Amino acid sequence: MKRTLVVRRETFPIRGSFRISRGAKTEAEVVVAELHEGEAVGRGECVPYGRYGESVDGVVDTLESANEAVFEGLDRAGLIHLMPAGAARNALDCALWDLEAKLSGTPAWRLAGLAEPPRPVTTLFTIGIDEPAAMARAARGAHDRPLLKVKLGADRLIERMRAVRAAAPAARLLIDFNEGADFDALRAAGPELAAMGVEMIEQPLPVGSDSMLADLDYPIPFGADESVHGTEDLADLRGLYRFVNIKLDKTGGLTAALAMKNRAASEGFGIMIGCMVASSLSMAPAVLLAQGAQFVDLDGPLLLARDRDPGLRYDGATIQPPAAALWG
Repeated sequence: MKRTLVVRRETFPIRGSFRISRGAKTEAEVVVAELHEGEAVGRGECVPYGRYGESVDGVVDTLESANEAVFEGLDRAGLIHLMPAGAARNALDCALWDLEAKLSGTPAWRLAGLAEPPRPVTTLFTIGIDEPAAMARAARGAHDRPLLKVKLGADRLIERMRAVRAAAPAARLLIDFNEGADFDALRAAGPELAAMGVEMIEQPLPVGSDSMLADLDYPIPFGADESVHGTEDLADLRGLYRFVNIKLDKTGGLTAALAMKNRAASEGFGIMIGCMVASSLSMAPAVLLAQGAQFVDLDGPLLLARDRDPGLRYDGATIQPPAAALWG
């Protein structure tokens, strides 16, 4: 029986707005790939990201160009050669995983070679950039979240972090600059940030400026996000970053992400599993990937005004593994 591909764009409103160093957004625009074979439907979701030269229209066009290959029996191995890494390949790769699980009756975790079913994971919760008082309110509102990731930019670094720490004295803290840090301010802030208990700082400098971290004797480890997409990037990160943030939309799907996770861990990097702001369908495959990771950042649906139904179940900061009705 032949397969068909349906591509759909969807929009999910964000609760309030979500701001990082390069801008703010009030909705999450996603693209869904659906594979139909008989009565079975496999789904995958991606988030086109302008920072990487992607757009919703471009991702839709890329996916629709795969119609003939899908009809002729495209599999995950073939997809790696058909499309470059990125959001479009992610949606179709995850749809292929989901369809295979539904057709075979074998859950995706077993298809992925995991030794046991996925366990619940604890996700961090993101505090977006805002006025210090507003960030403090957000941190107080996340009192049941044991790990907070604070988005920061080039200015008012210490003022904002003091406000968050005072509002959430028991929380573990990470910082994410999204390439927006001021190097001199970051260097000067190191001792106080360490005293606050900050455990990791994600992507402080723009891609291409990473070498500046080599000579920085810093009390907090750095994690790479925008500077790492696939295994080919790992060699350039040694001596600069201790952690790598693996996102399905960057690697181009679960297939490549599993390989990258294994490679990065074997080379001594700590693992962070990240996400874009999106629905539970985007997060579900990443829950498999998050097993055993040092940091899990899969809070995207918690930032939405509404999620899809059925969605992932969040018990506070704990994510339950996805039900088959959602994915896998």
